[in-house]
Parts: sequence; structure tokens; C-alpha cells
Amino acid sequence: MAGPGEGGLAAAISAGGGLGMIGVGASQSTGWIRDQARAAVAVPGTYGMGLMAWALERDDTALETVMDLRPGLISISFGNVEPFVRRVREAGIPVTTQVGNLDEALLAEQAGVDFIVARGSEAGGHGRNEVATLPLLQSVIEHVEVPVVAAGGISTARGLAAVLAAGAVGAWVGTALLTTHEANNTPAARRRLLRATDTGTAYGRVFDIAQNLAWPPEYGARSLRNTFFDRWNQRLDDLAKDDSAADELDQARRRPDEDDAYDVAYIYAGQGVGALTHERPVAEVLADLAEAESLLGPHR
Repeated sequence: MAGPGEGGLAAAISAGGGLGMIGVGASQSTGWIRDQARAAVAVPGTYGMGLMAWALERDDTALETVMDLRPGLISISFGNVEPFVRRVREAGIPVTTQVGNLDEALLAEQAGVDFIVARGSEAGGHGRNEVATLPLLQSVIEHVEVPVVAAGGISTARGLAAVLAAGAVGAWVGTALLTTHEANNTPAARRRLLRATDTGTAYGRVFDIAQNLAWPPEYGARSLRNTFFDRWNQRLDDLAKDDSAADELDQARRRPDEDDAYDVAYIYAGQGVGALTHERPVAEVLADLAEAESLLGPHR
């Protein structure tokens, strides 16, 4: 969750018994990475950092910096992960990757990851839109030997219980944390998230193309649906040539405290957003998720 997922949120998650992850964007500086790591260890607990393979192929400075910090986990996803996974393993740091189909899972296991994150198409932010979480999870578990964590659409104890019952060793949760006090977003963004319904997200490449970002085309993104997305989703070629649209998005992103900015600016979120009902601290979210154990009962 590059953006909301900074050091403060990671620290709160780790303090609450989870593993807090810091999302490292393609343009983040070495100084920013080190600052977020310091924030993440301000309370007891460990943390992890997530990076993007396609960005590391252009400049691997971020990976070198992260390895120097020796977090509890490094996640590298979205592209050819093998050479970067190998370097992390050689450094003796646990490593994982998110996969969106079975072929990616098999390649990840061959690369040597410690566990696989099976990320279904329900998930927020960037990733494949090919297979839903439960079908993907079942397929991956049947075909790999390493542990598998489920991601995508898991925002309640019932969702966590479902994937644990299916054989996952845990869940990778993002959207459920977006309306927490510790997330690095704004009250206006949180209000928009709380108004969203279970059908309030859309998947596509609109926001990447408008910003001329270099995300590989197979990794679109799921965000809250808004008027800017609907206007351009079927006109991507026109959008790529329209400087005024890029300026409109840029101006909206400069007004993160204003409600109407999110008619244009994006908020990445998964289909679990409809389960978000109010702002609360991370500790409450994690406590609710922990109720999955009681739902599983004696069969766990």
C-alpha cells in the first residue's frame, strides 16, 4: 500500500500482533525509506517492506537500501522477481511475492520465496485481474510446497476464517486498514471509503496512463470508482495523449483534504471496502480479525 502504508501504520500493525508492511513506491528516495523504517520500529515488533520488480529492473537502489535495513520480511512483486528474490535470500532475509495466477506461483516457488501471497482479483491497488481469491488460493495450495498466504477481499474475521479453513497460513490485508487512524491518508479519503459499497470499486489502467506511469499493462489497479475513471476507462488511447486530463488529475491529487477532489483523484481499495463502517484504530481491526479462530472452532 504505497501511500497509506507508511512506517506509522506498519508500527501499529506490528504492535497489535500482525506484521506491518511499508509500501515502497517507484520514486521513493533512500532517505524516505530509512525514515519510514525508523518510524516502523518506534514500538516493539518487526516490520516488512514491499517493492516492485519492474521498478527495480530500472534502478535497484531501493532494494539495496532495504536489504541494509534488514527488515523482518521483504516482498517483491509485479514483474520478473527471480533475480531480486535470489539476492534477498543470499542476504539471509525472508522474502515473499504476490502472485495472481498459478504460473506466477510456480515461478515464485522456483525462485525460492519463503512463502507465496495468492492475491485474488478482489484486492485493491495493483495486480492481475484474472482469478478470484478463493479459486486462486485452492489452485496454488494444490501445486506448491511452500506456505501460502491469501490476499484480496479479506476484511473481516469471516473472511480470514474462510481462507484459513481452505489451507492458507494467514491473510495479507490492506483495504480493512484504510480507515484506521494510523493510515497515511486524509479524513476526506476515509469518508469516501466509508461511503463506498461492495460494488463501488473498478479495475483498470486509467490512473497509471493519466500519470504516464511505467506499470506493466498486465498489472492494472482496483480503486474506488469515480467520474474520472468512468470518463476515460473506454478511451485509454485518447487519455494517453490528453495533457489536460493529466493536469486535472494532478490538480485533484494536490487537494487531498477536499471531498470533491476524489471525483478525480484515485483511492486504491479492494472489494472488501463495503465492510468498512467507521474509523477506528488498527488495534481494533486486528482484534476483530483475530475472532477468526473462534469461528473455526475445534476443527482448527
